[in-house]
Amino acid sequence: MFLLKARTMPVLATVAAAVTALMVAAPAAPAAPVAGSRASSGRLLSAWSPSMTVGGPNFDNRTVRMVVHSSITGHGLRIHLSNLRGTTPLTVRTTSVAAQADRATAVPGTRHRVTFGHRTSVTIAAGSEAVSDPVPMAVTADHNLLVSIYLPNATSSATWHSDAFDTTYLSAAGDHTADTADGNYITATTSWYYLSGLDVVSPDARGTVVAFGDSITDGYNTPAGAYHRWPDDLARRLAGTRPMGVVNAGIGGNRVLTDVPNIWQGVSATKRFAHDALGQAGVRDVILMEGINDIGNNAGPGGGPLTAQDLINGYRTLIGQAHAAGVRIIGGTLLPDKGADYYGDSAESIRRAANQWIRTGGAFDGVVDFDRALADPADPSALNPAYDSGDHLHPNEAGMQAMADAVDLDLLR
Repeated sequence: MFLLKARTMPVLATVAAAVTALMVAAPAAPAAPVAGSRASSGRLLSAWSPSMTVGGPNFDNRTVRMVVHSSITGHGLRIHLSNLRGTTPLTVRTTSVAAQADRATAVPGTRHRVTFGHRTSVTIAAGSEAVSDPVPMAVTADHNLLVSIYLPNATSSATWHSDAFDTTYLSAAGDHTADTADGNYITATTSWYYLSGLDVVSPDARGTVVAFGDSITDGYNTPAGAYHRWPDDLARRLAGTRPMGVVNAGIGGNRVLTDVPNIWQGVSATKRFAHDALGQAGVRDVILMEGINDIGNNAGPGGGPLTAQDLINGYRTLIGQAHAAGVRIIGGTLLPDKGADYYGDSAESIRRAANQWIRTGGAFDGVVDFDRALADPADPSALNPAYDSGDHLHPNEAGMQAMADAVDLDLLR
């Protein structure tokens, strides 16, 4: 944590003017609830939904104000709160949503109180989640909301997303969900707590695509509050002619086959895929790029060494889950990492074999060749220096844009 006044966060310069006109009360368009793993009829789509793990700090009589960056335009907002990874019930006394003006300051006149079953207070059982009643307001694609939750009682085993690459604001004691100014928000972090999703009724988006992966998808080494992760860049590309909600389901350190001993990095992809990807409202497509942490840690199933076939078997499991849910799944090849700690002859052999199968195996519904798009032309085992954030593993902002540009939009239905 750090003092709020000591940090200046980048913001969208035009947000206050652009959003004020849109954040007026509007009747929520009829939309059927989500059924099973996919949204039923209507335009209710997931616009933002970080994957959640366990391990965050505890709170007591504090308000947490978080930034939500919507990937699509819509109204009739639904806010998701999660105690999915918790071990005790979670009480949220008050929740509000408003347009962000700057940092923890809301655009005046845009605040709405959020209810759950027409009540302002909600208690969420351990291992469960809650979805709000529709909120009669609108949001514009590529703009920010502030969602504030008041936690009146001591919490434990917080469900969180550690690496938000955005700023969350923590209040002094008390319920400050109704505050417009940021004076009572005295510290800040770069994680999200208990807030796990935003659904909107979209007038033009045709569905949601989930970017599923590890820290590369999560946005590691990109500036906080800049929204230059490759899923953000993809959402902006789609907004031009064929809008789709884009959900970033990346978790730093996550693996396909095995849980990570450091629990905040999450359960394996094969365990979380049904919830984090297939459970999104309106999901039509998933772009999967994960496996470099399995390779770099030589983490095979059952504690044994990893083989390329192990990783391929994991991909087949995820493909089977997606197809059973009627969702298309697109395979992303693994980026080169020569010069990183993960690199070695055996690891490189597995990466190349996995990429060859992704390209030619025919099991995915399409392929995005991130590897070839970002490889150094002089040494295909390494990232192009123009795209290297400096650790030889994670792309910089230009590399993130190159990843988004590598996606053939015709692959997304």
